[in-house]
Amino acid sequence: MSGTNPAERIIIALDVKNKTEALDLARRLPRAVLFKVGLELFTAEGPELLRELGREGKGLFLDLKLHDIPNTVAQAVKSGARHGVRMMTLHASGGSEMMARAAEAAAETASREGVPRPLLLGVTVLTSLADADLAALGLAASARDQVVRLARLAEGAGLDGVVSSAKEIEAVRAETRKDFQVVTPGIRPAWAAADDQKRVMTPAEAVRLGADRLVIGRPVTRADDPQRAFDRILEEIS
Repeated sequence: MSGTNPAERIIIALDVKNKTEALDLARRLPRAVLFKVGLELFTAEGPELLRELGREGKGLFLDLKLHDIPNTVAQAVKSGARHGVRMMTLHASGGSEMMARAAEAAAETASREGVPRPLLLGVTVLTSLADADLAALGLAASARDQVVRLARLAEGAGLDGVVSSAKEIEAVRAETRKDFQVVTPGIRPAWAAADDQKRVMTPAEAVRLGADRLVIGRPVTRADDPQRAFDRILEEIS
């Protein structure tokens, strides 16, 4: 992502309970560009939150990890595009047809509505899962191999990139095109706790391995001074 504003490489996870907390946090981070709205916050506040964050000039990453029949996911992607979101997620394990229909819906809606096309990212293996968890689900592959398999499937279906842990960045890079984006959650600076993530890495390490964007929540959002924590991470990856 050469030439990209370094601040755009950090996605702040708004893992809070309501709109008031989300807007307050976004305002306390004036130099942050991208904010992730996940399932808990979106189901609590709905599309109005997206509109209000948009009016604040914030770029939106709608992380709902869509996984349903192809038509349902395509319609949800159309709605997201109309709300002006910059990025959206869907489970790559939903299959090629589901992802391809989503990609078509994003392009068609952007063209028809005159809005930017949202980047679509395939969720590979959740960072809360380790090899033993996959085995319990009946999957013989390691987390690394499953991530690579799903990344290839997402690329072939026309998605813009994937979400995967930093541990799999190099493997995904080796198997996908150069401009295929890797967005990495489970990022924890050395000075922060790992919490419930099992496959974690520091921001500097993830960028060195080739991550395009980093999703960071608690190390920033629960800091006494969120903007200072954000700046500290930005300094580290720069």
